[in-house]
Amino acid sequence: MKISEQLEREKKIKQEINRLKKIYKDLPKDKAKVVDGLITEVAFMKLTLEELRQDIFLNGEFELYENGPQVVKRERPESKKYDARCKTYSSVMKQLIDYMPEEKKKEEQDELMQFLSRGKKK
Repeated sequence: MKISEQLEREKKIKQEINRLKKIYKDLPKDKAKVVDGLITEVAFMKLTLEELRQDIFLNGEFELYENGPQVVKRERPESKKYDARCKTYSSVMKQLIDYMPEEKKKEEQDELMQFLSRGKKK
């Protein structure tokens, strides 16, 4: 990966971290420590999911390979990774939403559902 691409990734992750930290800025310190770790992880997962989704969009969910005389269709590793990470992302976001101030919960739940529905396989 080029340095410019890595810097762009880091910038996007930081933007998501900052967006989420603003929501939780008034939490008590004991809860804030828990939430900080979740925020960092979920920001990374969101970017990774976006990259995997783009790869799947460009290259498809399946690939063909030769197995002796047969040509076999199999799920690409990126599709499997996307599915697994999507479940983890959803779980961590639900944990974060539980810590969220009431006035922000509905908004974030809606955003989570929009994000997840963009990646649903057809």
